[in-house]
Amino acid sequence: MSSTSEQIAGEQTTGDQSSLREKIKKKIQQYDAGDRFSHIPLQKASILLPLLIKQDKLHLLLTVRSMKLKTMPGDVCFPGGRRESTDKDEIETALRETHEEIGLKPEQVEIIGRLVPYISKTPAYLITPVVAFVEDTFQACPDPDEVTEVFHVPLEFFLSSEHYTPLLLKAPYFGTNVIHSFNYNDPQMQKSFTIWGMTAHFALILSVMLLGKGPAFDTNFKLERRLAECEHALLSFYQSKL
Repeated sequence: MSSTSEQIAGEQTTGDQSSLREKIKKKIQQYDAGDRFSHIPLQKASILLPLLIKQDKLHLLLTVRSMKLKTMPGDVCFPGGRRESTDKDEIETALRETHEEIGLKPEQVEIIGRLVPYISKTPAYLITPVVAFVEDTFQACPDPDEVTEVFHVPLEFFLSSEHYTPLLLKAPYFGTNVIHSFNYNDPQMQKSFTIWGMTAHFALILSVMLLGKGPAFDTNFKLERRLAECEHALLSFYQSKL
């Protein structure tokens, strides 16, 4: 574990949120992809990875898609959606979609950076994850046509093997991969949520990145190697379209 990661993990028990936020920013900025992949010829979409500090621990905010939606109804996901012609970049798409879905205003968000995107299978989209801070006092006002539930999960949960199940799935340009699936029992809502696929992928990447250790269910997991594999898949797709 690097010294910076040790400080981030240890800071969660000190109550010094300002110091913790600064350390998180520096860590994310080390991996910030910026607009390096914006040129890839795919339809674009963005998601927001909202970080909250609750009881001196890092949490991720997640949503449950409405059963009224045509794609992935009832799935757990991050807020976000397709880019519109009026959006100037991936960040603006993530902010607009999140505001529409759960009422989070752009001025309530502090953007930290963008991570390596993901190519969805059907339909094919280049999905950019935008990491941001959200105040822990935020009260979601979900649009019932898009979102039925809003909840948050501690980052450390995604490194535990207790509620983890691996799935095998063939993805375009990534080959056959292990797809992560977590079953989270929310103590406040008294409900169980299945977090899998792309959502679990980004939750795991972010957890390893910020907590500075690998998941208990994969002792061979290396963050840099996994990010390099994702970049290779993206560039392979781009070259195939030239």
